[in-house]
Formats: sequence, C-alpha cells, structure tokens
Amino acid sequence: MFKKVLIAEDHETINYSIQRTLEELKIPHDSRNYVYYCDDAIKRIEKAINDGEPYELLITDLSFEEDMPGQQITTGQALIAAARKIQPNLKVLIFSIENRASVAQSLFDELNIDAFVPKARRDAQDLRDAIQHTYHGKKHFSANLKKDFEEKHHQFNEFDTELVFLLSQGVPQKNIPHYLQQKNIKPSGLSSVEKRLSTIKTKLNIFSNEQLIAYCKDKKII
Repeated sequence: MFKKVLIAEDHETINYSIQRTLEELKIPHDSRNYVYYCDDAIKRIEKAINDGEPYELLITDLSFEEDMPGQQITTGQALIAAARKIQPNLKVLIFSIENRASVAQSLFDELNIDAFVPKARRDAQDLRDAIQHTYHGKKHFSANLKKDFEEKHHQFNEFDTELVFLLSQGVPQKNIPHYLQQKNIKPSGLSSVEKRLSTIKTKLNIFSNEQLIAYCKDKKII
C-alpha cells in the first residue's frame, strides 16, 4: 500500500473522513499529511522531493474556498497540473462533490488523473476501492458518477461564454466587470455577473466556478 499520501481538502470533516479511510487501509498516520490550501500542497510536494521522500498519492478536491488572500493556485485542476510538473509520476485521486461522468472523463483525458470519486452516500467504500485500484496501477472511474443524460442543460449565449472564458483564464469573479468594460460588453456590473453565473450554475446543477469551467471545456463551449 502507499507509504506517503498528501490530502488537499479545505473542509475539516471531509479531511477527517479521508484519514479514517487511510487508517482502514493500514496507511500509518505519520505517512500522510493534509493541507487546506493548494499553495501549501505544492510546498509539501517540493519539500518531500528535496528530502528524498516524495509523496506517492495526492488526494484532492476540485474546488477550494478563496478565503486566504495571495494564493497562487486556487483550484484542484491547477494544483494537479502544477504538481505533475514537479513530480510527473505522482498518482492523483480526485474526491469531489462534482458527480458528472462527463466532467470526470475530461479530467482523465486532460490531466491523466488516476481516480475520480464523487462525494455521496456510501462514498467511503468507493474511496477505499479507488485507492486500492490506484495503488495497483488501475484507473478508477466511480460507478456513482452520473451519466450525461441525467444532466440539466443551459443554452449559452455570447455573454455567458465570455464570463466562463474569463474565469478559465484565471480572472477572479470580482474583476470580470473591468474586463467586460474594456471590451464594451454590457451588462458589466458585478451584480449582473454574479447573478448570471448563479443562474447558469443553478440550471446545470453545478456548485462552483471551477466545475462550470470544466463543464464548458468538456462541452467545447470554451
């Protein structure tokens, strides 16, 4: 079984449940570390490599709350990409509230992740299976992921597409009005931006901007 595991998860209760699963798999307490921020995860990965004891598995969420100013990496996708530049052979398991098969598949294709487990009822066994499959060099595509025909839909217009494109380029939501004004796109107020993004996410049953970006990339909207 894995000898060194890093958990990137900003919710303490979920972090605790992941550690319980690792305990059940006989992964020692001193062989696993957890962080609440992506930047801290990268620092841990770099230090572990310098110390000659690299991590073997990264378990990460996709979305992180932006409650700490100055963070360079704020999404699971960006964390995985940065981690793989430092350590290409690092195994990656995503444990996320995102539950759509199409989004998961896009992450397997684009980031070559090793496993995807949605947070849901009975996800502890799913997580155990994913860790074991990953350890044995197998990909784990959770059976609990929802297929495309179960998804809701939204007809994207040019304004919607521009909003998501700006988000995908790393523009913070609060700064989008400035970019819209530069392009003479209306409405350009922050309230209008927030309401439109909220409407889109509600229609698609999406919970974060990161999930929205992944959805739009998968559907070739951006």
